[in-house]
Amino acid sequence: MQLWVGLGNPGTQHAAERHNIGFMAVDAIAERHRFEPWKRQFQGWTATGRLGTERVLLLKPATYMNESGRSVGEAARFFKLGPDALTVFHDELDLAPFKLKLKTGGGAAGHNGLRSIDAHLGQAYRRVRLGIGHPGHKDRVTGHVLGPFAKAEADPLAAFLDAVSAEAPALADGQDVRFMNDVALRLAA
Repeated sequence: MQLWVGLGNPGTQHAAERHNIGFMAVDAIAERHRFEPWKRQFQGWTATGRLGTERVLLLKPATYMNESGRSVGEAARFFKLGPDALTVFHDELDLAPFKLKLKTGGGAAGHNGLRSIDAHLGQAYRRVRLGIGHPGHKDRVTGHVLGPFAKAEADPLAAFLDAVSAEAPALADGQDVRFMNDVALRLAA
């Protein structure tokens, strides 16, 4: 089993914020691949399903971003999963909007959700960095991250989430480079 976590903040008031693109990504995966309905579990919401031959538990922590590690740690301990079974989808300021990069391990780079997961499980997990762009000046970061996507970004955001969800089986199969390349090809088409 793999544990895929989308980071975000709970509540309808946060649903459209850039910080919640991780929630959006796992929602898109669950919908496209017909996962079971979301249910409350592990201080969050979970949905289970299959991507290819892999069983995947999707998790959206309801602990707020800064405490995401509590929810993720609880799920990982319950299923006896190590960091190698964990994939975290999160917003990334240092990537242009709707660009994607993958990496395993590394620091939190100021991301409090990652910092919380690191504290509970260590750093040796896979991260799907979902670009939201940088506002240009550090004084504008909080407003940018906690602000909603612009109306002009609605179509590119939908296409990005569609591409991520469509290519998720390659990610589940451990084909990280193929996943990144195929997402980029879908977006270029």
